[in-house]
Amino acid sequence: MDKSPGHRQHPDHKVREEQLSERMQVEVNGESIAESTDVIKVDEDGNPPRYYFPRSAVAQDHLDRSETTTKCPFKGTAHYFNLTAGGERYQDAIWSYEDPYEEHRALKDRLAFYDEKVPAIRIRPRP
Repeated sequence: MDKSPGHRQHPDHKVREEQLSERMQVEVNGESIAESTDVIKVDEDGNPPRYYFPRSAVAQDHLDRSETTTKCPFKGTAHYFNLTAGGERYQDAIWSYEDPYEEHRALKDRLAFYDEKVPAIRIRPRP
């Protein structure tokens, strides 16, 4: 994909990516949904930290693709997934940039969890 219009129009807006070295885990309602040592932490101005897991590290049987998409001027078009865990269903709780702008190619096909939509979520280094 092309360069981000957001970064061109707002050069002071920061979207920082950091490759984490520790094993990270996502747990929802006591169920392990994702675990990996290949996680990218994204700190974006005005947003909480987000953790992007490789698709292969996420339990796909807990996901189903939603029709929802949103457009981020810095990263590209996000495609959403619903999450089912512990008998609960969370609408549009996970997203992925399948064709991100050049500045954020490292996020391609990774999955991030929308903490605010999943009250029972824990994203943390694995003990």
